[in-house]
Amino acid sequence: MKTKVYKLNFYRKAEDIFECYKEENMAIFLDSSLENQLGQYSVIGLNPYLILKEEDGTFYENGKPQKGTLETALKGYLEKYREENSTHLPLVSGALGYFSYDYGRKFEQIESRHEKKLDIPEALFVFYDFLIIEDKQEKTLYLTARGETEDADQGICRLEAEIRSCTPAVKPAKHSQLAAFSPNFTKEDYKQAIDRMISYIIEGDIYIANMTQQLTVDSQKEPYEVYRYLRTHNPAPFGGFFQCGDFQVVSASPERFMQVKDGQIETRPIKGTRKRGETPREDASLKEELKNSAKDRSELLMIVDLERNDLNHVCQSGSVQVTEHFAVETYATVFHLVTTIVGKLKEGLGAADSIPAAFPGGSITGAPKIRAMEIIDELEHDRRNLYTGSMGYFSFDGNCDLNIVIRTAIHKDNRYYLGVGGGITCESDLEFEYEETLQKARAVLEALWEEA
Repeated sequence: MKTKVYKLNFYRKAEDIFECYKEENMAIFLDSSLENQLGQYSVIGLNPYLILKEEDGTFYENGKPQKGTLETALKGYLEKYREENSTHLPLVSGALGYFSYDYGRKFEQIESRHEKKLDIPEALFVFYDFLIIEDKQEKTLYLTARGETEDADQGICRLEAEIRSCTPAVKPAKHSQLAAFSPNFTKEDYKQAIDRMISYIIEGDIYIANMTQQLTVDSQKEPYEVYRYLRTHNPAPFGGFFQCGDFQVVSASPERFMQVKDGQIETRPIKGTRKRGETPREDASLKEELKNSAKDRSELLMIVDLERNDLNHVCQSGSVQVTEHFAVETYATVFHLVTTIVGKLKEGLGAADSIPAAFPGGSITGAPKIRAMEIIDELEHDRRNLYTGSMGYFSFDGNCDLNIVIRTAIHKDNRYYLGVGGGITCESDLEFEYEETLQKARAVLEALWEEA
């Protein structure tokens, strides 16, 4: 079956289009709200025809338990229905969804000592009949259809009429108030956990590890309203919204975990954060401080070495290299220190093969990865769940693009769940590390604030 691609002769913004579909079953919006070289396209997935889910160790296809694993089934479907993408679009058909951090533990055979408190699948990927793709540079819209749930031509006509009737939504006004939250650590307990992690570093167990805490916010605020605020006032290149029925994912992630394009693989670890300044002068000073920070540069360097090693398991010998090192990227509330690593996949391997080799990402685990993940489970108070997992797509042409799930909230039963953390080295300052987690939470907590 060949996917049909149709270019519309009018333009609407994807954020306004999704407003019309935000309640539909499994509707997903992979959104590049920060328009730069990383954020040219946004993709909406509608009309699921195949839902792959792994929950509590059981793999399901369209709700029916199956033998095997989700990643094996995902790879099988991608290979079986492989088709070339002759357009400039990042994908025309495929599977969109997420892997949780907890799903990644199985690749390293690391059990958790914590009970599961948030009841959502460990992994969820959906094959969609229809995609709506926005090219932000060209200001154009494309529809793609496979004809699985509805005749392709009829579906395209229906969607075209529906999109034409979409009207721009009012952008949410900026404010500076933060929603009240409940942490799963006291400040002192968190600092003690960091201190213990530093002891593990000094003892030689690890070089670096990511320590996180979980925040919860009780709120009646509608999830897509939260997302509209985030994408307006804290735009990110790897954001998204996923309507999963009894829960929703709201993400404004700045970090790419992995992209595979024409056999070339890329990862962009982030290590090092500074808040934005109150004045242009303070802003420039903080940016320069991050750029020249020996602690942050060494932290990023260790993760780069880890991820180069991960990629070498699936890449051709000698192809893994750093193309950009210690770049400072600017976001609405913070600066980040970023490195870009690329490699060429081995012959016969596809995007899905890279997941067991490299997931979860080194920037949110540590080095060595397995021991860091063991210590993380020992010192953190809860399972991470989706936080620090990955959300994105796998295309039938063999490509993929996945984020790191940070700056993200999960909504279920009128409660939002938010993870925040940072990398710990032997040079870490306990007070600074704690405050940094709150700074990273700021954008989401601001989006969650409700007027009394």
